[in-house]
Amino acid sequence: MNKSYLFILAILATLACSPKMPDTLPFQVAKAYGFENFDELKSISYTWNVQRDSVNVFSRNWSWDIKNRMVTYSGPDTTFTYSQDLPKESLPDADKGFVNDKYWCMMPFQLAWDSGYEYEVTENVPTPLHQQNSTKLTVVYGSGDGYTPGDAYDLYLDENYHILEWTYRRQNAPEGRTWTWENLQDFGPIKLATDHRDGAGNRFIWISDVKVE
Repeated sequence: MNKSYLFILAILATLACSPKMPDTLPFQVAKAYGFENFDELKSISYTWNVQRDSVNVFSRNWSWDIKNRMVTYSGPDTTFTYSQDLPKESLPDADKGFVNDKYWCMMPFQLAWDSGYEYEVTENVPTPLHQQNSTKLTVVYGSGDGYTPGDAYDLYLDENYHILEWTYRRQNAPEGRTWTWENLQDFGPIKLATDHRDGAGNRFIWISDVKVE
C-alpha cells in the first residue's frame, strides 16, 4: 500500500470522528435540542443556581448577546458587560463562571460548537443513578482546551438523543459525580433541561428565569 493511499485513509478516519459532522452522535444530540434553530436567536438570558444541603449557596445571572458576542453578568454586588472577542488573558474572571454555567445550561449545543474533544459511544448502558437503559456518549476534552483542559463527561442518552444523566470526571479521572438532566422545556426554537438532581432527587443545580429572543 503506497504512502499517499495511507495518507488519504488517515484523513478519512479523522473526518469520520469529527464531532461537527452531521451524522455523528454528538451532532445528533445537539440537533435534538434545536441546534439547527440556534442561529434564529439574538440573545439568551438565564439564572444559574446551585444548592447544597438544602441551602441556596449562590446564583449568577447571565445575559448573552449572541449576535454581538457580548456577555452581561449580574451578581449581588456588581453588574458588568464584556466582549467574548477579548484576548483570553484580558477576559474577566467571571468568564470562567459563564463558561461553566453555559455547559450546565447548553451542553448539547457545546457538542456542536466545540472541536477540541474526542468521543466514544457505548450502547445499552444502564444510567448510574436510575438504571435506565441508555446510549453512553463519553466526551474527553484535549489537554489544551478551555479553562479545565482534560475533563471528561459521560452523557447517558435516551432514544431521542436527550440526556438522561451525565457524569463529570475531572481530568478524565476513572470516577466522577453524576446528576440528572430533567425538566426539559421549550424556549422558543430550542430545548433546555432546567433541573439537575442527585440520585436521591435533591436538586443540585437548576436554571431559572430563562428568556430567549
